Amino acid sequence: MPPVALTIAGSDPSGGAGIQADLKTFHQFGVYGEAVITLATVQNTQRVSRVHVLPADLVRDQIEAVVSDIPPEAAKTGALGSVEVIEAVARLASQFKFPLVVDPVLISKHGARLLSDDGEKALKSLFQHAALITPNIPEAEALTGMGIGSEEEMKTAAHRLLDLGCRAVLLKAGHSNNAEAADILITGSIIERFSSPRIQTKNTHGTGCTFSAGIAACLAKGMTLVNAVGTAKKYIQAAIESAVPLGGGIGPLNHFAQVPDYRASETTSSNARCVPFHESVES
Repeated sequence: MPPVALTIAGSDPSGGAGIQADLKTFHQFGVYGEAVITLATVQNTQRVSRVHVLPADLVRDQIEAVVSDIPPEAAKTGALGSVEVIEAVARLASQFKFPLVVDPVLISKHGARLLSDDGEKALKSLFQHAALITPNIPEAEALTGMGIGSEEEMKTAAHRLLDLGCRAVLLKAGHSNNAEAADILITGSIIERFSSPRIQTKNTHGTGCTFSAGIAACLAKGMTLVNAVGTAKKYIQAAIESAVPLGGGIGPLNHFAQVPDYRASETTSSNARCVPFHESVES
């Protein structure tokens, strides 16, 4: 039996982001993927022209159906769309026996709003059931109310998000202006820095979805949190570097990129225990 991972997210008919990107990533990591749809979008590489959020009870019933029959070893959320859907997911997540990665999707790559201000507040209640949240800089600024312009401010913002109740925060640096993209992982006991050269390209559609899906896939396979983030980070880098332009706008990543090997010794600190994340979050 392969490891199983679940995505709870919106649909992107162009295939670059959302559940489509998540399932492609799960498959590339050798993980069986399940998908619960929260919203449907009308979009391509150039624009998002329509968003339709599914009823909360339909989202709830989808989750209950798959978890009761094929329980995953890890799950992730993407765009949730409404307060009602977030609250439904949060109620179920409080009973999950597996780690949940929350990608707090607020705005699409094209700038389309995917969650209201009330939704942002509700999202914080979901954080209490998250093993990891993965905001980018604009999302972290919206959730903390602070400006982020330096690596030290990233650490401060990550600590503020950690105080909301999640067990770990990965603050992504893709929106910074530095020559390198240095993501910061913070838990109650460690700070890790994951850096890669910045690539000048417009083919970045679905980066956040793919990154969080890669982490969830690695957790489903029993990796430590540090190894999971490091592996997914290297995969994202390879997927961006090898992307072939598709469409006339912000193109998708190359989900066929090779999944790399990664060990915690490659990070800038060495205080992460080499045990599966399922164990480390309970100890």
